[in-house]
Amino acid sequence: QVQLVESGGGSVQSGGSLRLSCAASGYTTSTNCMGWFRQAPGTGREGVARITRDGKTYYADSVKGRFTISQDNSKNTLYLQMNSLKPEDTAMYYCAASHWSTCQYDADYWGQGTQVTVSS
Repeated sequence: QVQLVESGGGSVQSGGSLRLSCAASGYTTSTNCMGWFRQAPGTGREGVARITRDGKTYYADSVKGRFTISQDNSKNTLYLQMNSLKPEDTAMYYCAASHWSTCQYDADYWGQGTQVTVSS
């Protein structure tokens, strides 16, 4: 089992920045992909960014150039640096981890979510 706890969400004005953190615990060595998803009210879940065990990163087109995913293996923590935030980035953001080599659409473990609200 892997436990994930997100933090760092909040409210920010358009153009601002936030950094989300995800502290992982448990059998973290079993995971091969970690990522961030988001879901706004009335919409489906969207994969935002993911990082594989070998360090490759992938981003949704909507956040490329603005968001950066990274991890600190010594702290078992995943980050999402979000810059140039837009109102359409408003959503609940979830940290996720997967035993599989990809977590583009789904994952085995999920955090409880952290709310990001961007006002215009």
